[in-house]
Amino acid sequence: SVLYVTAQSRNNYTTDSSQQVSTFANQNKLPRLPIPTLKATATRYLKTLRPLLDNSEYARAERAVSSFISSSGLGPVLQRRLQEVDRQAPASWLENIWVQKAYLEWREPNYINANWAALLADNPNFPAVGDAPPGQPTGPQLARAARLIVHLLEANDAINQGTLTADSQRGTPMCMNQFKWQFGTSRIARPGCDGLVNQYPSTATHILVMYRDQTIEVPVYNNAGQRASLVQITSQLIQATRRVDDLLARQAQPQPSVSNLTAGHRDNWANARQILEKDTANVESLAKVDSALFGVCLDVNVDAKDIYDPERSVALFTHSNSGCNRWFDKAIQLIVLGNGRVGVNCEHTPADALTTGSLLMEAMEKETGIYKDTASCSELAEPMPIQWNVTPEVVKLIDNARKEAGALAGNLRMLLGNMTQYGAQWIKTLGVSPDAYFQVALQAAYFRHHGKPAPTYETSSLRRFLHGRTETIRSCSEESLAFSKAFDDKDISLKKKLQYFQQAIAAHLEYSKAASLGQGVDRHLLGLRAQIQSPEEAEKALLFQDPS
Repeated sequence: SVLYVTAQSRNNYTTDSSQQVSTFANQNKLPRLPIPTLKATATRYLKTLRPLLDNSEYARAERAVSSFISSSGLGPVLQRRLQEVDRQAPASWLENIWVQKAYLEWREPNYINANWAALLADNPNFPAVGDAPPGQPTGPQLARAARLIVHLLEANDAINQGTLTADSQRGTPMCMNQFKWQFGTSRIARPGCDGLVNQYPSTATHILVMYRDQTIEVPVYNNAGQRASLVQITSQLIQATRRVDDLLARQAQPQPSVSNLTAGHRDNWANARQILEKDTANVESLAKVDSALFGVCLDVNVDAKDIYDPERSVALFTHSNSGCNRWFDKAIQLIVLGNGRVGVNCEHTPADALTTGSLLMEAMEKETGIYKDTASCSELAEPMPIQWNVTPEVVKLIDNARKEAGALAGNLRMLLGNMTQYGAQWIKTLGVSPDAYFQVALQAAYFRHHGKPAPTYETSSLRRFLHGRTETIRSCSEESLAFSKAFDDKDISLKKKLQYFQQAIAAHLEYSKAASLGQGVDRHLLGLRAQIQSPEEAEKALLFQDPS
């Protein structure tokens, strides 16, 4: 996923104790995510298949669904098991299933496939410089990095202290649990199924800086927990880059970067990590990376076109030239280019993009104003490059990871659409939801180009429920297909086309509302499928065998 993030204040947190609102005050008021009935899910599921299948394919799907939900089918058995999971789960029946099945068991690279990236809006206080010589850090680069680091550390402190204002939507409180997983969180590569490390409150005293493909531990708090000032953090970044420059200058040939492994196949990375962990020094180095509050990538060896062209910049934030200068397992990585342009690349497992994005928007809003620096903290430790003992076997795995990342990056093209004719505000004047408008337009555009509809995934938030994450909105509907067919048909009147459009909008809104209320299709089906206990049961579950 790729986002474009602009500055926006949510009045998220305050330092005035008289106005502090507990971040997690509403948690005990949140309902649990419901489990839909089999009949409800079956009915909605079949409705979403109708525009995508011919009559014979649809009849086959109907038979599979009917068999599955019948009293003698496997569906009721799996439903009872899922209800038992719900009874035993502390917060949500879906939480562990989703994290395991959607993320941790995924063995293909997180790189491009699962991590999400964003281009942050340029800051007028840090105008993109006209000259960013490659190979060395620039003043605007370090200045903007330091300022954003300060504001993310403020957010971490607010979450730890419970002063980040609890979110709500139209008066409905939203779950804040994901904010506990923003800082000090890393995915850990393990054979077959990865793990997560996280500490809440997030009390690590350092961040991870990536520079010239090297990993650096950069302290931003002293041992007493006092946060470094903006001046100190800027100085820490300068020291960090100079130490790496000195280190590389003394090496005849730079050591292959362990960080490149995070862009490769998860089992290959897991294998390499197990080899690294045989060395006690590497265990300490991995712990420094894993526990770091977040990552900051200072990119200097970048083609000038990637720096100045926003479209190429967002591609760089997504794939970083074959996975270089990143640790893709960190929950948050700021990426700062020589001209002061900033992006992020975030590991998706612990939190959804809009949750992390809200912290980024707040940081960007705060960096546009005048900043009154805090007092310098005493006895702040110096930045230190993280050392690795790398065996020939690991070197080979690093080479393989870089080749794999290069192939993935070469198969990806990034295009930015810049819509200037009209936007969300004009669409609202029509009395239409901008989201529904876009989704219906997307269906029409796809149909015009390909002559057929396509199954389409749109995300709906489930944060109104305790520990809620997301549900799928299946945007392709019978109504959107009818509009898509009518849109370019010269024999259909404009009035009739408008009727089709309004029906498509209504259908999308109906599904969106159902999904947000925990009545979607995909998460329920995932939960049911996760309850299958044997190959024999898998064969009996005809719904999951059906190609539809």
